[in-house]
Amino acid sequence: MRTDTELTVRGLILGSLIAAVFTAANVYLGLRVGLTIASSIPAAVISMGVLRALRTGSIRENNIVQTVASAGGTLSAIIFVLPGLIMVGWWRSFPFLASFLICALGGILGVLFSIPLRRALVVNSTLPFPEGLAAAEVLKAGATGDEASPNAIERKRGPLIVLAGALVAAGSQIVAGTGLAATGLAQFFRVGSSATGVNLGFSLALLGAGHLVGLSVGMAMLTGIIIAWGIATPILSAGLPGEAADVALTVWRTKVRFIGAGAIGVAAIWSLAKLVKPVVGGLLATARARAAAATGGQDDRDISLGTIGGLTLGCLVLIGWLLKDFVAGTPLESSTWQLVLGGVLFTLLIGGFVATVAGYMAGLIGASNSPVSGIGILATVMVALLLAVFVQPSLGPAATEALVAFALFTVAIVFSIGTISNDNLQDLKTGQLVGAAPWKQQVALIVGVIAGSLVIPPVLDLLNQAYGFPGDPNRAAISAQPLPAPQATLISTLARGVLNAELDWNLIGIGALVGLACIMMDETLGMLKLLRLSPLAIGIGIYLPMDATQPVVVGAVIAWFFNRAMDRRANAEMAKRFGVLLASGLIVGESLFGVLTAGLIVATGSGTPLAVVGPGFAGAATWIGAALFAAVVALSYRWVARQGEL
Repeated sequence: MRTDTELTVRGLILGSLIAAVFTAANVYLGLRVGLTIASSIPAAVISMGVLRALRTGSIRENNIVQTVASAGGTLSAIIFVLPGLIMVGWWRSFPFLASFLICALGGILGVLFSIPLRRALVVNSTLPFPEGLAAAEVLKAGATGDEASPNAIERKRGPLIVLAGALVAAGSQIVAGTGLAATGLAQFFRVGSSATGVNLGFSLALLGAGHLVGLSVGMAMLTGIIIAWGIATPILSAGLPGEAADVALTVWRTKVRFIGAGAIGVAAIWSLAKLVKPVVGGLLATARARAAAATGGQDDRDISLGTIGGLTLGCLVLIGWLLKDFVAGTPLESSTWQLVLGGVLFTLLIGGFVATVAGYMAGLIGASNSPVSGIGILATVMVALLLAVFVQPSLGPAATEALVAFALFTVAIVFSIGTISNDNLQDLKTGQLVGAAPWKQQVALIVGVIAGSLVIPPVLDLLNQAYGFPGDPNRAAISAQPLPAPQATLISTLARGVLNAELDWNLIGIGALVGLACIMMDETLGMLKLLRLSPLAIGIGIYLPMDATQPVVVGAVIAWFFNRAMDRRANAEMAKRFGVLLASGLIVGESLFGVLTAGLIVATGSGTPLAVVGPGFAGAATWIGAALFAAVVALSYRWVARQGEL
């Protein structure tokens, strides 16, 4: 039986402190640019540094720290929904207790719902879990003593490779931050009367994620890009006047993304249907592992089913109270019990569905790239549609705005479930790879949820007071540059569109048909034993911006060629692991620098705190950025290939 430290008070405190920093940074960054940073790997690096400075700590205690930090930090994705209540004018500020409970109760349910999924998706699955694998490799590379690799070369060069990758990625970001090198290259053009374009990203972190997810997922995402920009955007933009860039981006944002959301929805349902058997098996295995704990099964034991059931019931009761308090004194009060019971049931059923799908997507392409906002869109459409059919007719048009607010409030809880499940299974994969006890990690996940939930409301309220959000009818003088909060804007618009009968269902229906076609294609490829193309990954390629998916495709292709080249060596497996360490380092460096940049933005009040040149240098910066990206990638992989030579 293991005797080394793992679940310690200092680990929980350190993880909570890191979670507070990452959560605050992510809230601001997400509201400003619509992206958040995965905190798991940076937290692991920080934890190793702190505990190594204290000359104590084990790989599993470091894992607990990163688990707490990542669970707290990932809750910042609630900004994709919650500001919608300000935008529709229902809230004037973010009440602490209500906002805290939305995050905490949904987050805890996300942890609980993900426990039975551990065996189905983590233990008995071939899903790559790229960020979970990367975090584990970082922890292993930094291990000392008996936990270090028995291979002397790997033990010596592993940490160096991670550090080198991190420095390269951070250095590239510094150059980009000065404005001397662009982070992408966009070119839009007309094809006849249609508009489309190419929007390339130069993110080394996303390239590293592509290395980890593999060729199958990369090619599926490339298929999605082709569908979005080679087929859908040209067709839907035909005949529209205006500049090519404006037309193409508007069509993609307002139409094509809904096709992607429909494809993701159908693929998600298909994935869930395929997971019913292994999930049930996971529940049974969890019960058996609990029963066998007394005979030596401690290291593979989850939180007991009784505890899961009790905590779930307690969370649902509090959610019911929260919903009842929300409708009190509003035009919805006459339907209080119908809304409360319906809201709790929706949270339980759709929350379980969302947890499964989000966890599967995290295993497929990583938590950072998983389009949880797409699931939020589908959940918003579902709850708004249910309210429109079963509640709105009896309350009348006067209750429409209140129903929009209730829909956003309910979706916020479900969204907390999804975003936590999306991240937690990555953490549990890391734990599996470093030999962590699952139940201890699950306790750490709950602690992380509470830590993040305490930080989000005051930070959101501060930013609302300082900047405000677009469309807020309660602000007489909104900031000249309100925080855009793009996902929250889209989701609040969707809720209003359904309840005001203004939503174009045709686009989502087309997306559903695309999803069905992708499922049939993938199953056919499987029967022919050819490279499979995940329907979910195709939907993701349609839904996400091209500059967020194209680097993943490039990384997957590079990894395939790199691994084929390493196969010709006597020490092929070690050489390929060095490639994984390089990819992990790229993710570490860019993630840490992203958090630092967010802090600088808040401290300076400038969106470009490191800039040394103005917008007039943008043209040259584009080509410098492209050349820098290509050179850095080529030199980095050439260097790491040499590290594997005996």
